[in-house]
Amino acid sequence: ERYRHGERLRVYVVNVARGVKGPEIVVSRSHPELVRRLFEREVPELVSGAVSIMAIAREAGARTKIAVRANTEGVNPKGALIGPGGARVRAVMENLGPEKIDIVDYSDDPAKFVAAALSPAVATGVQVISEKNKTAIAFIHDDQLSLAIGKGGLNIRLSKMLTGYDIDVYREVEEEDVALTEFADEIDGWVIDAIKAIGIDTAKAVLNAPREMLIEKTDLEEETVDEVIRILKSEFEEEDPSIENKDEIKD
Repeated sequence: ERYRHGERLRVYVVNVARGVKGPEIVVSRSHPELVRRLFEREVPELVSGAVSIMAIAREAGARTKIAVRANTEGVNPKGALIGPGGARVRAVMENLGPEKIDIVDYSDDPAKFVAAALSPAVATGVQVISEKNKTAIAFIHDDQLSLAIGKGGLNIRLSKMLTGYDIDVYREVEEEDVALTEFADEIDGWVIDAIKAIGIDTAKAVLNAPREMLIEKTDLEEETVDEVIRILKSEFEEEDPSIENKDEIKD
């Protein structure tokens, strides 16, 4: 940002202290809490407690994601922040220059929260791999992938910051699929269980997952994973010879 002499700016006070030369006030225009305070000036429901901002993820000057929830029945939390005709959110954005703002619904359910955080992309499903390690997989249709990742990976980065989860994004498999349990005669049950434990329970979902991810997350031997892939490919290659182990979408 470039500031003109005499220009009025809204800033967030980070710290006030008495220094060697007298009182010192540290202010910020990039701090995430600046966005919260700006919304509190515009949204009475935040001040009254009817709506709460649960999390903020921000890359100053580019984009901010805000997760909100209602504390009062009948209140639309996103609508409260947006305001009539978008007046409230526009008033906040006027103080932030070209920065865009996404407002999403907060949920105590990690899968729902991750799906909401990926907005404007629509996730067809989210599998939480580990709540302890905060890892999740989101499945996205091809036409939504660019939205999920965002320019320069911005959307997926902010989604991770907002939720606190390490989110991997995969293409959704739309073809007719077969459950892994259908291969119990060819694949040991404990191997199937190890794969299902990471949220993958169909044959084509395995074939569309990166080999390295399967090895890492299942703790199976490389030879075991390769044998599973070989068995599953042999089932589908006549139907669709183009099936291959696809690369993971990374930000």
